[in-house]
Amino acid sequence: MRYPLAYRRINITLPEQALRLVDRVTSKGDRSRFIAEAISHYAGTKRRADLRKRLREGAVRRAERDRALAIDWSRVDAGVKPRRPR
Repeated sequence: MRYPLAYRRINITLPEQALRLVDRVTSKGDRSRFIAEAISHYAGTKRRADLRKRLREGAVRRAERDRALAIDWSRVDAGVKPRRPR
């Protein structure tokens, strides 16, 4: 079962150029829908970019540890006893 979305009327101020662009790509009466979709798209894109950034930073932060683990496991696979932590 789908529930209807709640809507609220707000006033926003846009630069004239942005408003002309919205009017050029939407049909009359569709400004609100277009702006809502644009916000959702932008938020999703930003959320994915932020996640990629956090994953990259974490990978860099843990790179030395991960390399050491990979070396240890490759030794285990080769039948060599893993080295002791210092």
